[in-house]
Amino acid sequence: MELSATGEPVVVHEDTQVHVGVHLQPGTLTLTRNGKEFAVYYALVQFASVDANPWAAQEVKFSANGPDGNSVGFTVDLLNEAWDGPRTGVPEAIWKVVTFAATSAGDVGITYSPPDPA
Repeated sequence: MELSATGEPVVVHEDTQVHVGVHLQPGTLTLTRNGKEFAVYYALVQFASVDANPWAAQEVKFSANGPDGNSVGFTVDLLNEAWDGPRTGVPEAIWKVVTFAATSAGDVGITYSPPDPA
């Protein structure tokens, strides 16, 4: 592979975001909208840290199969209107998915060291 790169990347800390994907076992989470049930199979949780504040779950995007078998997507906002705390009324099962994502992001023991230059 022929590839080159230049520059010195810098992370912007004013609004750092991390997206964590979680594959869910089929049949373990069902979202209901307008009386129709959707079987969730994947969730992508977005965590954000604004101005070096503690990390907060901002939103979760679900991929699900609808009653007709077609794949659909849902986005659930997790922060309240003032963006300073959790949104009320979010079902407990959705917060459990957020907890799975947070746990997998920080507690699975993934470590990384850049390869030694050859």
